[in-house]
Amino acid sequence: MNLSKRLDTMTPSFTIGISSKVKEMNSNGIDVLNLSIGEPDFTVPEKAKAYGKKSLDENCTKYDLVPGLKILREEIVKKLKKENNCDYSIDEIVVSSGAKNSITNALLAVTNPGEEVLIPKPYWVSYPEMVKLTGGIPKFIDTKRENGFKLSKEELLNAISDNSKMLILTNPSNPTGNVYTKSELEEIVDVCYEKGIFILADEIYERICYVDGFTSVASLSEKAKEITITINGFAKSVAMTGLRLGYTASNREVAKAMSSIQGHLVSHPSLTAQYIGYGALVECEDDIKHMVSVYRSRRDILIERLDNIEHVSYIHPFGAFYMFIDLSDVSKKYNWEKSFSIEFCEEFLNKYHVAVVPGIAFGLDDYIRISYACDEDTLINATNKLEEFIDDIFN
Repeated sequence: MNLSKRLDTMTPSFTIGISSKVKEMNSNGIDVLNLSIGEPDFTVPEKAKAYGKKSLDENCTKYDLVPGLKILREEIVKKLKKENNCDYSIDEIVVSSGAKNSITNALLAVTNPGEEVLIPKPYWVSYPEMVKLTGGIPKFIDTKRENGFKLSKEELLNAISDNSKMLILTNPSNPTGNVYTKSELEEIVDVCYEKGIFILADEIYERICYVDGFTSVASLSEKAKEITITINGFAKSVAMTGLRLGYTASNREVAKAMSSIQGHLVSHPSLTAQYIGYGALVECEDDIKHMVSVYRSRRDILIERLDNIEHVSYIHPFGAFYMFIDLSDVSKKYNWEKSFSIEFCEEFLNKYHVAVVPGIAFGLDDYIRISYACDEDTLINATNKLEEFIDDIFN
């Protein structure tokens, strides 16, 4: 059977593979401490769910507008103005079936087959695969550990070619949790505007931020807004991962193109999910603040714990709910053959029953990523086992 050649270039998802292994172990009666999944351990707030239930009771189940419910897009416009200092109109918002759908729409609308999409390392695992599936060429940019793996102006300039069309910028970062400053973003915008490169600003974690004054790329200036496609959604801030609801904010021309593409591919997202998202925006600010305060507390516990484990360092997270842990000292002692992080994580799971994600999934093999979207007992027990594993390697 001759399947699409697109499949030949795809890399299997590490996170899905780990999740499948964890489920298999659980089904065999093995309890696993799971720090691999990028999913809030909260549930969707009841106030938001009530909007979805009401919409079903009122039979709001027929086709609606392709770019999303009018009331939802109006509320997104208000949110972007109030929280992100970004001025958009309703026709510049496109609501999609999750942020992945939003990113895919943006890639299809802006890039042509064979054009480069610049992706700083470390990167979220799906970026390069999305670029390849839409016909683009992922071009990775090495960043520096001493700069918290944030992209610099010089690194960007050195990577750009005549074939570069878009830069993907994640802020706050998955996997590092780092956050760009306003001045850092301004330098990046200046380069991209001068070179005619779109910025896909993935800000899905912007509500989970532990620093004052988070800066959205599009808020910097009119020229920043002109070249920026902002990606956001409801999966991380209000735990709507399975409901699949994301959105873009962009200039009118790009938004119209994405809406046209979406109209043929998926029509519009689930109306029930959209009503729940609307409820989250109008009713659930306190719920979001509570979630963020819990994540911050867990981050602080994790920092204190890791600071007391030898041969381990990390990128200090200022947002999201991940810790990107540097095990370069460990890799020098560990007996690995092809990939340190894969083999380390496999043994950690099989022997110690702790699931984490290998750094190679994000482009850096000396690292692992752990999620602290879990209860404190799980977090502490898992880090205790990490210390035990590392002690065993060195002794």
